Amino acid sequence: MTLSLIALAILLMMVFARVPIAFAMALVGGIGFALLRGWGPAGAMVGNAVFETGLNYSLSVVPLFIFMGNVLAGSGIAQGLFSAADRVFGRMRGGLAMATVLSCGGFSAVCGSSLATAATMSKVTMPSMRRFGYSDSLATGAIAAGGTLGILIPPSVVLIIFGLLTEADIGKLFLAGIIPGILGIIGYLLAVMVAVRLRPELAPQVGEVQPMSRRDAISVVAVLALFVFIMAGIYGGFFTPIEAAGMGAAAALLIAALTGGLTRAGLCTAFLDSATASAMIFAIIIGAEIFGNFVSFAGLPDGLSDLIEQMGLSPWAVLLLIVAIYMVLGCFLESLSMILLTVPVFYPLVSGLDFGLGVLQDPDAVLIWFAIIVVVVTEISLITPPIGMNVFVLRSVLPGVPLTTIFRGVLPFWIADIFRLAIIIALPILSLHLAT
Repeated sequence: MTLSLIALAILLMMVFARVPIAFAMALVGGIGFALLRGWGPAGAMVGNAVFETGLNYSLSVVPLFIFMGNVLAGSGIAQGLFSAADRVFGRMRGGLAMATVLSCGGFSAVCGSSLATAATMSKVTMPSMRRFGYSDSLATGAIAAGGTLGILIPPSVVLIIFGLLTEADIGKLFLAGIIPGILGIIGYLLAVMVAVRLRPELAPQVGEVQPMSRRDAISVVAVLALFVFIMAGIYGGFFTPIEAAGMGAAAALLIAALTGGLTRAGLCTAFLDSATASAMIFAIIIGAEIFGNFVSFAGLPDGLSDLIEQMGLSPWAVLLLIVAIYMVLGCFLESLSMILLTVPVFYPLVSGLDFGLGVLQDPDAVLIWFAIIVVVVTEISLITPPIGMNVFVLRSVLPGVPLTTIFRGVLPFWIADIFRLAIIIALPILSLHLAT
């Protein structure tokens, strides 16, 4: 266990030194394994991790869901969602910021990526909010926070990865994410209302609202239809969650063709962006697999279990301690890396705890509940300084907006997320009602 903790400290130092997380995990894990077993077995372990990850059929969902989101982004669906949401909230002060949150939630439901949602919606919503006199802090805060919904509302790439790591039912994880995702949207809408009530200068007076156009209505119907198609196909037994990724990508291409919003250049961009994002994710998965093999062989999960038992902490105290660790790690690691790095360590620990609640008597229920808690904490980390990956994505897309302005804008949404996390921990039924 001591060697594992030293390796983790070295890993964090490498991350601070801006070594790519995938290579840092692979290097530390490979060398650590070699120190325990020898260079020959370590080389075999590394080669096996690369080979099995590359040929893992289950991981085919990653590029397919990413491609589905990129196709919809390129076809103008995101713009239509935002325009339709503006028609709903346009008569309220801060209506465009609320429309941003709602459209981010809708787009993330068929995108599955928080970073892609934030990058896409920033190009769609920021010009409109600036044109109508919204402050940059509220505008960017709504985009950054709304983008975090992409890793919770199904289909979620992060939930898929969690399911593959723990062998949990991905379909049940998708169902478990629906109610917490809706709570997230409601919390963000309330955050906007409170912010503009306390500081009216953040948003202008209500202007004239135009009626919903035909294209806006088509965008809403297309997103709802695609979401229902994927979820009904999975739970109707027509295809598995893995096959749903291929069906969703094909349906997105059909929608883009029918709406005529995707050009040949846009399709090429969708392919290229999907390949780039997938390569990055697969590299991180391989690095995490190597590091996970090392810490498992070094006995870190068992050592933590023994330590918790010796300390005499209650199951709820252990859970809160894990949440606190995630909050700290989220300040320095991006979401997927954090999931891959920590779940193999914490999942065996949590699965053996007795929380004393009837809804958590089944180990599968505990796993699903823990998955939602981890993803919500990860959402919070996406807008938490000093890293806040969604914030840095916005900074790259909007170079004229200072980081301090964006972080100041996400504060009301961050507070709303903390309340949501507390509710989900206190009321496990919210995560388990649809999944069990």
